[in-house]
Amino acid sequence: MAAGPPSLAGVGDRGSSSSHHPPPPPPPKILLAKPSLPHPSSSGADDDGGGGPRARQAPQPGSLSLVSDAWEVHTDKILPYLTENNDFMVIGVIGLPGVGKSTIMNELYGYDGSSPGMLPPFAMQTEEIKLMAKHCTTGIDIRISNERVILLDTQPVYSPSILIDMMRPDGSSTIPVLNGDPLSADLAHELMGIQLGVFLASVCNILLVVSEGINDLSMWELMLTVDLLKHNIPDPSLLTSSASQDKENKNDDQSSSEDYISDLCFVHARLREHEFSPSKLTLLRKILEKHFNSSSFRIGSSSTTAQVSDSLVSSSMKVEDLTSSRQDIFLLPLRAHDNSTKFEYGTYSCMLGMLRDQILSRPSRSFSKNLSERDWLRSSAKIWDMVKKSPIISEYCKALQSSGLFRK
Repeated sequence: MAAGPPSLAGVGDRGSSSSHHPPPPPPPKILLAKPSLPHPSSSGADDDGGGGPRARQAPQPGSLSLVSDAWEVHTDKILPYLTENNDFMVIGVIGLPGVGKSTIMNELYGYDGSSPGMLPPFAMQTEEIKLMAKHCTTGIDIRISNERVILLDTQPVYSPSILIDMMRPDGSSTIPVLNGDPLSADLAHELMGIQLGVFLASVCNILLVVSEGINDLSMWELMLTVDLLKHNIPDPSLLTSSASQDKENKNDDQSSSEDYISDLCFVHARLREHEFSPSKLTLLRKILEKHFNSSSFRIGSSSTTAQVSDSLVSSSMKVEDLTSSRQDIFLLPLRAHDNSTKFEYGTYSCMLGMLRDQILSRPSRSFSKNLSERDWLRSSAKIWDMVKKSPIISEYCKALQSSGLFRK
């Protein structure tokens, strides 16, 4: 067998002829969950007929991108990590650069940063990357936790470093964002954020919208645009290959094919202590509900707001009171280097752990029909193709281009 990168299982060197020196320590591994047993041969549609060896072979961790930097979807290397299980959850994240998206996704994965020699499943921004004004994630990275939670970490929206990377000397885009049409880099860059939002809202059960501070409205406006442009994108469970189900879809589910949209959870990160006041959180919740009142997204309810408001204004406020009972809003403090415990409501790690527990236990919107993890992946690939070819997004692009009302 040719030498290559270490496999996911972390198998050490075999057949060493030297007994005088202990084997070198294993290289760091990336935490990626995969099925504990090979897929049964009955699912051979995805096998090459060779049986066991291919079923046991794990793809290289670094290549597990659902959407690549070339804006193309890839499923072949992801399929071995997925099963025919239909009890799973899909959580995506979208947000600006440096707000902690990957950190949140690593927490949802269950990554323990104290484990020696283990790298996080999603790359996180380092001080060097910050100083270089670079980004960690390009496209959409996918990981699957042991709890069968499919996690989608996306490249930052409105990122100067991504814009620079995709810009040719003449100002055009190197990435075929919209059906291959030539576009200026700045217009294509804005459309990328919209396409990411439409895709995630179409294939996720829960979508985390991460903002920096309390008053960042850019992500709210982006999600309203996503809601406006997410049309004719069907529920993933209605795109399975079953001929009988396809017939049923045409006859019974035409109206419901456009109805599915993920639940939004808003994460306001990098907050300072004065931004955690009960009055500000109550106002934030009311503004969010009003902002998204006419959208397809379900944001809280008036009864929930009243109940939470009453508890927040009480004098004996607890950390748990900083989130709504429907868990639509989460607050994270600015992370101190020493993870200081002086913060009144708890440390960053404590509140990040609370976010994980509440997100994973939150009842979320389900797809119309049961589908397996593998069927979800196949349907997601079809939906990505629909998003890139969407005539509605194309018309919106033309309107932006003619008006010049896009980020430059």
